[in-house]
Amino acid sequence: MPNIALLGSTGSIGTQALEVIERLPDCRVVSAAAGSNDERLQEQIETHNVQRAALYDKDAAQRLQRRTSVPVLGGIEGFCQLASDPDVDLVVNSIVGAAGLAPTLAALEAGKRVALANKETLVVGGHLVMGYAEQIVPIDSEHSALWQCMQGHSRSSIDALVLTASGGPFRQYHGDLEAVTVQQALRHPNWDMGGKITIDSATLMNKGLEVIEAHWLFGFSYDRIDVVVHPESIVHSLIRMTDGSYLAHLGAADMRMPIQYALTYPHFNPVLSMPLDLTELTGLHFEHPDYKRFPCLGLAFAAGRTGHSMPTVLNAANEIAVELFLDGRLGFLGIAELVETMMARHTPVENPDLETILALDRQVRDESRRQALSLKGRLTQP
Repeated sequence: MPNIALLGSTGSIGTQALEVIERLPDCRVVSAAAGSNDERLQEQIETHNVQRAALYDKDAAQRLQRRTSVPVLGGIEGFCQLASDPDVDLVVNSIVGAAGLAPTLAALEAGKRVALANKETLVVGGHLVMGYAEQIVPIDSEHSALWQCMQGHSRSSIDALVLTASGGPFRQYHGDLEAVTVQQALRHPNWDMGGKITIDSATLMNKGLEVIEAHWLFGFSYDRIDVVVHPESIVHSLIRMTDGSYLAHLGAADMRMPIQYALTYPHFNPVLSMPLDLTELTGLHFEHPDYKRFPCLGLAFAAGRTGHSMPTVLNAANEIAVELFLDGRLGFLGIAELVETMMARHTPVENPDLETILALDRQVRDESRRQALSLKGRLTQP
């Protein structure tokens, strides 16, 4: 019976992972960690018989500790301790943001298998993480799809990886993007996700981060990774073979499927929801992404190609920009403008270690908050 440490247990992926684990008799959650939602974490401790817990917010950790007999750790150190616990066999990392890197490294260095839903781990620290490639299984639906399509095929037989994007809520929006509201941006047409990833989907930054993630997971150059907009979200990703044919992974828009596969690999377990009915499909459509209207995708490609510390700057500036947008302090177009500004100011640091990455992450976040005060939300370049 594998023992699981679930990091990010109160978020969208974390709660769906718990649904999956409830149906897998050979799995159990022994530890759980969250950001600051101590009440929700307490419910999970009691419902799932969690033995150890952690909260990133140390004040929240102290509050929870007063209400439970289960040990509650605080801060990123607590996350790392849970991830490297000798009693844990598998770490599910669904933390949002660059905070997921240190626990991932702690788990990998301790010999754990990591089911990774924290794409920022690879965005900012791919060069540190992929020395442990055999211990990592992807949870993101697109990367799980690529992973499954690639099984049984040599790398030399694959011409390109093709990531699909829904296009977000503004794919067919004809109004002024500067004026869109937070509520509009949070209305994703297909997926039920947390706030940050939903905004990233609206700007297409999420797909850009996934491009960098795919580069590290599968070792393909950026010239061999494509993005197509697929509004139905039925085809989760494709691989193009050297003979020009495609292999595609199709399925319902249900994150529990890739979560389950990551937990049970290499086995396929019974589905948790109704399987996709092909006869009900009215069509599958694909189109090129609009890099002019959604420049975050191009910025991510540029950061990935530059490499070294540039993806850290991209990610940190974007996290702050999304935070400010959700708080109503930055316009929608200001997200890309802020990221572009911070990247333009940065001189890449070659092969940064963990300490350098974390220090740069903090620095860029602080500078991004200051820089945002001068932005009006419009792009400086078309």
